Order: sequence, then structure tokens, then C-alpha cells
Amino acid sequence: MRSGWWLKQLSGELGYQAFVPNKLPYESTPQIDELILDLLSEASILLGRLDGITELLPDPNFFILMYIKKEATSSAQIEGTQATFADLLKHEAKIKDPKIPDDVKEIVNYINAMNYGVRRLETLPLSLRLIREIHKILLKDVRGQERYPGEFRKSQNWVGGRTINLATYVPPPAHELPGLLDNFEKFLHLKTKMPILIKTALTHAQFELIHPFLDGNGRTGRLLITFYLYHEKKLNRPLLYLSDYFHRYRQEYYDHLNAISKRDDIEGWIKYFLDGVITVSKDAIILAQKIINLRKEDEKKIMTSGKAAKSGIKLLDYLYTNPIVTGNLTEEITGLSPSNARNLINKFIKMAILRQMDKRQRGKRFVYERYMALFSDESQNSSERLIRKQKEE
Repeated sequence: MRSGWWLKQLSGELGYQAFVPNKLPYESTPQIDELILDLLSEASILLGRLDGITELLPDPNFFILMYIKKEATSSAQIEGTQATFADLLKHEAKIKDPKIPDDVKEIVNYINAMNYGVRRLETLPLSLRLIREIHKILLKDVRGQERYPGEFRKSQNWVGGRTINLATYVPPPAHELPGLLDNFEKFLHLKTKMPILIKTALTHAQFELIHPFLDGNGRTGRLLITFYLYHEKKLNRPLLYLSDYFHRYRQEYYDHLNAISKRDDIEGWIKYFLDGVITVSKDAIILAQKIINLRKEDEKKIMTSGKAAKSGIKLLDYLYTNPIVTGNLTEEITGLSPSNARNLINKFIKMAILRQMDKRQRGKRFVYERYMALFSDESQNSSERLIRKQKEE
């Protein structure tokens, strides 16, 4: 097979087959048929549009911050994390809520790893060293922290199944890793005529097939997609996040990755990946336009509030990084006295910008509901239904 070969390990009842992926680039390149060419063209155009529309945002960093949070939540949920997007926002706003699952820390780690990686890429090439550093952050004080964070495995692992004999996938034995990882790093920097998006698809698949860590491979591999596109300057900002797409179509994600080793279906994976780029790019473009419209609408309301307008804009700026605030937090953000901060919040409520989240008398929490709703699963799925309908027509 082009993608790799099966290596028998042990014998008898203990025996199993491990998959050893071939080094990249494959000797026989993927077959780029008409459908892949169409998907590739559309995906490339949409990435350019996504980069362009963010220039119209009041502050692209606000958009990126919230989008990273959404990405982090989706990526963690693929791995079974129970914490939601709302739980993350409450945690960041330092709102004590016993209903917030402890595994919200996994989402926080993903955000930290993303931000760290983007900063590191300013001075360090995309490399095995950076991958190890990212992995260490991902597993800090969460599930898997005992499984050697930041270190490539020295023992066999597997995916799915209670035992290795029942596994859905067994990656290469540990002794195969040095050569495979060395090739993986070289492939990242290999100058080739291969389109960047197809190379990105193969890079992600190869990383998952190698499965170099004992835990956290999925999260690390999904981060690499964004890092690679950013590193290759396909994106001026780290804006493309595919975890939401992978999460919505989780079984297809696993099926297409497994089909590479089971049926040598590299082309099927590339098509699925490019469709993901198209879907997520369209979602993000629609979302950015909605944010632009909402911001203009609410700024116009605030500018009619007289002396409170300056403080109001400060509060609105903060709400675009985290749409949940309290009275104390409003005081910190604006520098207002407690009574003036309360007055500002009341004005925001009357202007339908904020809504009180609960009925408590102390420590009241307020949410920028319309903005937060733009990042909800329902909003994203609604956008996707529209996109798929347009495709069918």
C-alpha cells in the first residue's frame, strides 16, 4: 500500500498487527481527480476571503480570541471532555459555579498551547521540539498528565478497545518512531509542488497514524493544522480551526483516518479534509460579518449614552473577549466606582446589550447574549445547514 504496511507483533492470543506508515512524500502521489481539484480551488479562495474579511473587524484579535475558545472546546470534546463553551467563559470570568466540570482545565490548556505555539513560531521553526513543548502544555494537570507529557512514547499504544487485540487502530511500535518522526519533521519543511492544503491534510493524517505520544495525540495533531498553515503564511492570522467540523462529523473523521491504513484511501481523507476547510471557512466568514453588524449596532446605542459612552466602549471591548461580566469586573475594566459601574450595567440592560444571568442579589452575572449566541453550536449548525443547502442547489 502507498500509505504503509502492517507489522505482526507477538504471536498466539497475544498477537496483534501494528500499522507502520510509509515515509512522506509517498512514492506514488495521491490521485488528484476533478472533485479534489474543485474542492482545492474553493478551499483556497475561501481561505483568502477569510483572511480579508477579518481586516474589516473592529479588532481581529477579539474575533481570534473567541474563535480559539470555540476551537479549544470542540477539540477537547472530541476526546470526551464534558465542559462546554459556556463553562469555559464562566471559568475565565472567575465565576464560581459548582456545575462547571473539572475538565474545563483541558480546554484552558488547549488555549494556552495555541497561544504559546503562535508566539513560539515567531522565533522557532515548526519542529519536533515545538510539538513536544505544545504537548507538555496540553497535558499539564489534566487527564494523561502521568503519561509523560512532552515526551515521545517508548512503548506501544493503541486506539479504541479495552485491550490491544480489540483496538480499532494500533500505531507503529516505539522502535519505528525515530525514523518516522525525523521524516515527518523534514516533510514539514520540504519544498514541493504539492498544494499546501493537500500537504496539510497529509501532515495531519501522518501525525495521527504515527501517534507519537501515549496520550493527547488528537489535540496535538489538530493544533498542528493551524500552526502549519500559519507557518506557511497561507494565513496571516491563526484563523482556521477544524475541530468544530471534526466534532460535528466525528465518526466520519475517524472513518476517513482509519480508511487510510485499512483501504489505502488517501484520496477520501483529502476530500473530507478539504470539505472541512470549505465549511469552516464559510462559517467563519458568516460569523465575522455578523460580528461586524452587531458591533456597529451596539456602538451606536452606546454613543447616545452621554458621559457614560467612553466607559461603555471600554466595557463593550471587554465583552468581545469574554461576554460574561460581574459588577466587580466592570469596575476593574472601566475604573468606575461601584455605583457608576452598576449604572452602566443597567444602561447596557436597557439597551438590550446585557442580560442578567441569575436572580442572585450579590455577585450578579451578566451576559452579552447576542454575541455569545453567535459562537453557539446552534448558530454554527444553522450556518452549516445553509451552506450545505447552497451546495446541493
